[in-house]
Amino acid sequence: MKLVIVESPAKAKTIEKYLGKDYTVRASVGHIRDLPKSAKNAIDIEGGFIPNYQTVAAKEDVIKELEKTAKKSDEVILATDPDREGEAIAWHVSEALKLKNPNRIVFNEITESAVQNALKNPRKIDESLRKAQEARRVLDRLFGYDLSGLIWKKVRYGLSAGRVQSPALRIIMEREREIRAFIPEKFWVLTANLKAKDGTVFEAVCSEEPKEEKDAERIVKEAEDGKWKVISVSEKEAKRSPRPPFTTSTIQQVASTRLGYSPSNTMRIAQKLYEAGHITYMRTDSTSLAKEAQV
Repeated sequence: MKLVIVESPAKAKTIEKYLGKDYTVRASVGHIRDLPKSAKNAIDIEGGFIPNYQTVAAKEDVIKELEKTAKKSDEVILATDPDREGEAIAWHVSEALKLKNPNRIVFNEITESAVQNALKNPRKIDESLRKAQEARRVLDRLFGYDLSGLIWKKVRYGLSAGRVQSPALRIIMEREREIRAFIPEKFWVLTANLKAKDGTVFEAVCSEEPKEEKDAERIVKEAEDGKWKVISVSEKEAKRSPRPPFTTSTIQQVASTRLGYSPSNTMRIAQKLYEAGHITYMRTDSTSLAKEAQV
């Protein structure tokens, strides 16, 4: 029997249907190890920014169950999500269960063909991707966790800072200052509803946008007194491509503007859809789709 470890129980149930009786699929239920809440012992800065991980208290029973199942299995396959968080979870599971060089598989959509193809092409844990997640986690702790505490003391309790949040806030504030410094200018947009000899009604827009009311009145008077004629008519074909598949940012934008969903709510719903096999992996900047998903 082979043990496949994924992240969520819902995903485990879906994948187990595809693999049959020779496989057992279990879930880590997210991260099983993390930095301690105490900032004092979280990161060894002098030793080279080395994180000191500890088991998440709520996951001790999950780890025991995984260890028990792993001992009965001929092989353990790590099948967490294909991003850096998933790679980190795979590494933490490997470390917690003391696995020796386990195989790692990834797939971007939960379909039978995608899962079976992933099993045919296993790889090892991507240390570069895993370390990228670790660097992000360390930066979050050093930058956001510690700086937020300082802001509470010096500015106001409840405010926060972050690796992404603070630079984004700076960009937004700079843009806001530009908006506040902008001096609006009044101008006129002139249009005319015209009717051709054959009865066709169309709208014409003046190419000039006068900034003074007297200039706008002059143009209107000349238009009313003068004679109109169509100098030329041109037609051209236009092709419009369908919108590309959603990326992480575009699905959040559309869900916000059309449905009023927050980013966290959007990703929570998308996660459930992904785990049920209805959509491809949602945390991505790529618009490419596998053939199996193009139906």
